[in-house]
Amino acid sequence: MAIQIYNTLTRQKEDFVPLDPERVTMYACGPTVYNYAHIGNARPAVIFDLLYRVLSRQFPKVVYARNITDVDDKINKAATEQGVPIDTITKKFADIYHEDMAALGVGQPTIEPRATDHIDAIVAMIERLIDKGCAYEAEGHVLFSIEAADDYGELSRRDMREMVAGARVEVAPYKRHPGDFVLWKPSDETQPGWDSPWGRGRPGWHIECSAMSAAHLGEVIDIHGGGQDLIFPHHENEIAQSRCAHGTERFARYWMHNGFVTVEKRKMSKSLGNTLIVHELLEEWPGEVMRYLLLSAHYRQPLDWSEGALEQARNTLDRLYGLLRDYPPADTEAEPEPEVVAALEDDLNTPTALAGLNTLARRLSSAEPSEQAELAARLRATAGLLGLLQADPEDWFKQRPGGNEIDEAEIEDLIAQRNAARKDRDFATADRIRDELAARGIELEDGAEGTRWKVTS
Repeated sequence: MAIQIYNTLTRQKEDFVPLDPERVTMYACGPTVYNYAHIGNARPAVIFDLLYRVLSRQFPKVVYARNITDVDDKINKAATEQGVPIDTITKKFADIYHEDMAALGVGQPTIEPRATDHIDAIVAMIERLIDKGCAYEAEGHVLFSIEAADDYGELSRRDMREMVAGARVEVAPYKRHPGDFVLWKPSDETQPGWDSPWGRGRPGWHIECSAMSAAHLGEVIDIHGGGQDLIFPHHENEIAQSRCAHGTERFARYWMHNGFVTVEKRKMSKSLGNTLIVHELLEEWPGEVMRYLLLSAHYRQPLDWSEGALEQARNTLDRLYGLLRDYPPADTEAEPEPEVVAALEDDLNTPTALAGLNTLARRLSSAEPSEQAELAARLRATAGLLGLLQADPEDWFKQRPGGNEIDEAEIEDLIAQRNAARKDRDFATADRIRDELAARGIELEDGAEGTRWKVTS
């Protein structure tokens, strides 16, 4: 079955047919590393990690590039405020980004290009645009002329007047058209900069992604992804400058965009004080719980984030891990459930895929003993495609978010004391130990095979 993708460019779902089935190329816009990532930044990282997993099942080689923007005015501002070089800021927050995304089950992309490593390629691309009459120099800046690009606005479906009237465009006297955007800007002695034919300066944001994509994936790529907020102006501008520079009909053949994350039905914003930082959320919630919630809505739809939704996700994962603990999977290699694979190949339909995962779990819970090990293996393999249920079940129930250590030996000793008290019919002592552990966020489960425990808070 062909993978289907909703293409933002055509506004319809299409069969995915790569340019080269032996080398599928995809690019997703990564972080600008000047601060901690919020949960809205995490959504595309999780979504395109999942897309990479799905594509890799069908195609022998998928080259996935997700960039790091490590030169930007926001980085400059943070470095100035803290009195440190920009690479101090970028290294710190790139490392934290990697740690936080790994906690959410996001694997490393095939390639992770950094803007500062591609200055020569950026300069060469700008020179090509000037030579072709698509860009011009003005007062130390180089700007792209949107009037030189055929079908500018095709991705966002905006006409020129709309783009100028409602756009985040800088009105400057040196622009020939208000919608023209910066490819290169001058740097003073306090700002990072590189030598160029137009003087010491630094690249604009849009040109960085075009240059990095071309350098690692080629002039025309299969899939370009990112958040819905990047459709205009960032992706629109990438299309214009890439097509003009390379003389190609297309830059990316399929465009995929994820929806926004809201918090308790409200838009997430600094002004409302409801920006949720992944690094802080991981102090309270396991990363896998957050991944499950991020996958619970279709990627093109808005996702509402709430404490209640997190609790529901954790309860679901507790139930699934509980099944794997009760019914250990067979050691044999298992294939994912076909219905779940089909849902993911249908434009990453994660709500249907998760429903299929839970249906499989119910089958396991009522299966004959002879079928349990095989079904448990299939459950784990199916969840693995989604980036879920790959931890040891015992470790899952004993983990504490934020990396706080649990003294397992002490807990086991208290459980032994409680069991001894119960044997002696000293129920007051047994209840006191249970209550003491409960106060510490440890829940006991008595069963035929003895007493098990799990962390609840």
